Amino acid sequence: MTQTQLLPVLPLDDDVVLPGMVVPFDLAERDTRDAVESAQAKAPGVASLPGIRSAGAGKAEVLIVPRIDGELAEVGTVATVERIGRVPGGSSAALVRGTRRALVGSPADGPGEARWVHADPAVELPADERTRELAAEFKSVVISLLQQRGVWQMLDAVQQLDDPSAIADLAGNAPYLGTEQKLELLRTLDITARLETALETGRAYLAELKVNDTIRKDVEQDMEKQQKEFLLRRQLEAIRKELGELDGSVKDDDYRARVESADLPEHVRKAALAEVDKLERTSDQSPEGGWIRTWLDTVLDIPWQVRTTDVHDIAGAREVLDADHAGLDDVKERIIEYLAVRQRRAEALLTAEAPSGTAESTVGGRHGGAVLALAGPPGVGKTSLGESIAKAMGRKFVRVALGGIRDEAEIRGHRRTYVGALPGRIVRAIKEAGSMNPVVLLDEVDKVGADYRGDPTAALLEVLDPEQNHTFRDHYLEVELDLSDVVFLATANALETIPGPLLDRMELVTLDGYTEHEKVTIGRDHLLPRELERAGLAEGDVTFTDAALSRIAAEYTREAGVRNLNRAIAKVLRKVATKVALEEVTLPLTVGEPELEGYLGRPRHVPESSLPAGEQRTATPGVATGLAVTGAGGDVLYVEASLADAETGGTGLTLTGQLGDVMKESAQIALSYLRSRGAELELPVGDLKERGVHVHVPAGAVPKDGPSAGVTMTTALASLLSGRLVRADVAMTGEVSLTGRVLPIGGVKQKLLAAHRAGLRTVIIPQRNEPDLDDVPEEILAQLDVHPVSSVREVLAMALEPASTPLAHAA
Repeated sequence: MTQTQLLPVLPLDDDVVLPGMVVPFDLAERDTRDAVESAQAKAPGVASLPGIRSAGAGKAEVLIVPRIDGELAEVGTVATVERIGRVPGGSSAALVRGTRRALVGSPADGPGEARWVHADPAVELPADERTRELAAEFKSVVISLLQQRGVWQMLDAVQQLDDPSAIADLAGNAPYLGTEQKLELLRTLDITARLETALETGRAYLAELKVNDTIRKDVEQDMEKQQKEFLLRRQLEAIRKELGELDGSVKDDDYRARVESADLPEHVRKAALAEVDKLERTSDQSPEGGWIRTWLDTVLDIPWQVRTTDVHDIAGAREVLDADHAGLDDVKERIIEYLAVRQRRAEALLTAEAPSGTAESTVGGRHGGAVLALAGPPGVGKTSLGESIAKAMGRKFVRVALGGIRDEAEIRGHRRTYVGALPGRIVRAIKEAGSMNPVVLLDEVDKVGADYRGDPTAALLEVLDPEQNHTFRDHYLEVELDLSDVVFLATANALETIPGPLLDRMELVTLDGYTEHEKVTIGRDHLLPRELERAGLAEGDVTFTDAALSRIAAEYTREAGVRNLNRAIAKVLRKVATKVALEEVTLPLTVGEPELEGYLGRPRHVPESSLPAGEQRTATPGVATGLAVTGAGGDVLYVEASLADAETGGTGLTLTGQLGDVMKESAQIALSYLRSRGAELELPVGDLKERGVHVHVPAGAVPKDGPSAGVTMTTALASLLSGRLVRADVAMTGEVSLTGRVLPIGGVKQKLLAAHRAGLRTVIIPQRNEPDLDDVPEEILAQLDVHPVSSVREVLAMALEPASTPLAHAA
């Protein structure tokens, strides 16, 4: 219709009716009743109220105008009154259908109480191809929404629509659009723009519906799973209860009964019962329940009141130690002293008529444990010694490997709040041992690292302190654990990497290495029987003479321990087994010194003194033999010195061989001393201002440091300047000062053992190290000529050969 109409206004508060919508109106409202009555009064042949019937051919029309915040909009919808009647509640209602848009014009007069206006037709822009495409898209969106909501009765009506304007006006039924959005659609006469707006909001709502639907399905599935799990768990509990009643057993998870029946210290019992109370209040579905059960299982597995009885047969304990290890008298004496003191304490308590169960009572709240540090090169038997000590004491043995750990929690445990939390290695060692007084071997304590997770050595301070470890508190357990009755044995190769406070808490026992005689004994009594079994040979099938074992230790292996000796014996036995299989030899077989080259090849560590005089390193002036201590024990160190020709222009001091700062300073001190005392020593030091000095310490690939090479460097430089050779059978060690004093050093025992292994027979040491000779085996001292000295003059007098080469020739 393109003509202006005179229509009554039906104001609609906070809502919008678009063309095509069918909406019921309550006639109890005055504005609605007045508009409908006025429209009926104008339309001819229309029945009056109240009757439930359809309107005739001349249907009454009203202009539905949105009223927002009390103000009527400038545009409305012309609607026909389809039907009037009563609703189930008893009130009257009118059903109207929107037909077209109209602009609200000027007021006019009409019948009835309603407000009449001129309704000007709203002309829509014609539809084009773009409009029809948008209409098809929006129609598919509306169909999808109807399918999502299950409104199947409207689906057929929507599918029959072809008019783009009518399709766009379907958005008026959308529950996701607000009043302002619907009013904007009513105002928009451009069908294309209206479709774009409706399509955008419809797609967004459809996507939201899909997400909500997915979430709803997931929630329903989870709820079904939880309900099913809850039901099954209840059924399982009922089944377990019935089974328990049938066989009279107590449930495994009855932690209260387990805690009350366990032999726990009082403070541990209180903590465990508190956790049981918390567990009983916790839901089965809560993860905290699993954490509490794990903690309770750990606490109940610890042997709180279990202690093994120490062996009080002192002579028998010494026999066990001697049978398992040759040598190592210092360690054996310390263990025997510990057992003797424990025996005296037990006898004193029994004499005082103490109850029999308290014969191992504490002193000041602490038991009589021990903390020993076994330091020495690899292969000297530190780890195996721990097992022998536990065997001699009659205690359980457990080994804790500390090499490479970097987390403090490895020692003290994790907090229970962390996922996968565990007690520390100390608690786990006690649990594994099954007693509160085992022998715990802390292996490789010198190789403990540190990073952002903490310093494990700091945690070990409490563990290894006899004054603190009776109240050790693990982060996981959070109850005090008495470690004062534990014998801790820490092993290390180098003491330099152990922090001072930690080293101070341990009683240091140094294992410097074995003598050649001890190696022969170990090889014959310990290594050979074990390797015979590994090679599948019976005892007595293969025997080694003492001379053969001595040569293997001296010329085929040069070490402080016996690992390479063990490998050499194993290699010989493998070759013997091979020859037996090839029927080249028959058993039993004795391996003597002449047969070694056939099994092991030529010796690799020939003593320097056994070489011809012209082939020895000290056959040239400027080379001296020193002694050093490394991580593998004592070793022989050669210092070489040379002078640059004056014509080359080289001056100053050059040092090579990867020397540390202390060793570099020793070379500078040695050169400064010789320059200042050249006239007294009859050395031509005046030419040094024009000639460079080069000091080298092989091997160049091995880092070296320490002050004990001072006298060796001084002797090498004095030999170079004087042209006098250094005696090939002399080795020396000691720190030198600027005044020519020879100062004390460490590792005397290891250095003397290294000199003996290298075939050197004369050793020069500082005079203030003379008390250290008491630690050297007598058989070694009997074969060495040891000279304690206090000054460099004495060193040069003993070490240098008589002058035979002039300076120019020596350089």
